Amino acid sequence: MTELLIRLFVREYAHTERPEVRERYGKFAGVVGIVSNLLLFAMKAVTGFVTGSISIVADAVNNLSDSASSVITLVGFKLSSKPADREHPYGHARIEYISGLIVSFLILLLGVQLLQESAGKIFAPEEASFSPAAVAVLVLSCLIKTWQCLFYRKVGRRISSPTIEATSADSRSDVFSTLAVLLGLVISHFSGFNLDGYMGVAVALLILWTGVKVVKETSDPLLGVAPSREAVDDIYRTILSYEGILGLHDLNVHMYGEGRTFASVHCEVDAHADILASHDLVDNIERDFLRDKNIHLVIHMDPIVVDDEPTNALREQVRQILLAISPELTMHDFRVVWGKTHSNVLFDVCVPFEFRYTDSALLDEIANGIFMLGSQYVPVITIDHSYVPDRRHADQTEQ
Repeated sequence: MTELLIRLFVREYAHTERPEVRERYGKFAGVVGIVSNLLLFAMKAVTGFVTGSISIVADAVNNLSDSASSVITLVGFKLSSKPADREHPYGHARIEYISGLIVSFLILLLGVQLLQESAGKIFAPEEASFSPAAVAVLVLSCLIKTWQCLFYRKVGRRISSPTIEATSADSRSDVFSTLAVLLGLVISHFSGFNLDGYMGVAVALLILWTGVKVVKETSDPLLGVAPSREAVDDIYRTILSYEGILGLHDLNVHMYGEGRTFASVHCEVDAHADILASHDLVDNIERDFLRDKNIHLVIHMDPIVVDDEPTNALREQVRQILLAISPELTMHDFRVVWGKTHSNVLFDVCVPFEFRYTDSALLDEIANGIFMLGSQYVPVITIDHSYVPDRRHADQTEQ
């Protein structure tokens, strides 16, 4: 059914890489959410007031908040599709994350309010009448919410939208909250013990848990997250496939919303190669990345000496020193300034986060190892921290 609706209402639905098609998906998901959640709110509100059940009313208000969330999602996708301007040169795609964050705060506010009301019903319970119509409404609600969950999940994954995927998770939690209300209604009827307030508290707590989860999921992209290992592997593999690239390091990837990726990287080339040819090579790589992967890539070219035997031998000795300290350490930009009385050994060491050494302690440990190779060596070491998942096996090509 979801696929049929997409085909009917999303023009050019197959071209999800296009920003305008992605916007259509987002708007369609917002409209579906508004209509279906308003329908659920109306059914449950009438049922809750007729039966006097606070838990059903709480569930109805939850659906009303879902409808409001869909409105925010709809507006968010509209605003996020605006083109870049003077004040926002990277575009407006992150508005989608902001809209998701607003939705999460609304969920938390609703959860707190329902928790207060339901707790009051525990201490001052009011008899709720049981009716087959109420059971039917709750069962129908579970079915609609299950479909919503699957619908949002499919749309969210198709256009890689964390906001819509978060809405899918919210719909899934709504299924369990409605089931709790239904279970409480049935148990209260057959046992004579009024569970209405307790079920309202359970629904409120589930709403709060969902809100906290959605806050994390929507705030992470705003704070800045590391790219996936698959994306990093693909970037490394693609760049290293070009003849003339000897290694790469210091990869940074910045996301400004889906389809708006900017990256920078240092690429090592032969120091003796024609500099114009090497410059042309990195220009071609940058253009290919924009055309094939829609990544705005900036490459810093690092010329390295590859045919000097003393330098190569010393590089290998230093690599063994790092390996003895930890296999997690990698190095790059290794070079030696040879002199008569002393030689400067310069290189960068990439250190993973939460490494067991402090930066200063690690510098001392490496320097001591180099001094053991010969008193004429003067280490000049720079500590780097990676901004992407561990790529130890790829970094070996640089050493």
